Amino acid sequence: MKKIIYFTLGAITFALGTLGIFLPFLPTTIFYLLTAFFWLRSSDNYYNQFIHSSFYQRAVEEPIVKKKITNAGMIKLFLTILVVFMIPGLLVDNTPMRICLVVVYLAHVIGLTRYLRGKRSSAKAGEPND
Repeated sequence: MKKIIYFTLGAITFALGTLGIFLPFLPTTIFYLLTAFFWLRSSDNYYNQFIHSSFYQRAVEEPIVKKKITNAGMIKLFLTILVVFMIPGLLVDNTPMRICLVVVYLAHVIGLTRYLRGKRSSAKAGEPND
């Protein structure tokens, strides 16, 4: 019964992630990570097929794991986050909350830029780590 529930949740998150490729307000990466999580627990076969698919490779493996993201990808990422943060900022008339949203957005921009564009940890054999 658990495997059926995990498979169903994986199918739902896969569908939402695939929609996220075409709809900029749906986050593809997080839905694909959830798909991998659910299908890992439901079926090794589905999990292996998914992580070797071009969808997963393009949305998760390349930009997040290998940190190979294009400038256009970075811009799309930050614009998507901006839109998500602007929605409550525009709907709720609360200045402290708006300030908090701006601070959290800037933290995302700085943190993700450092993570995705920071130094690659490629220590070679024999070289001491700093």
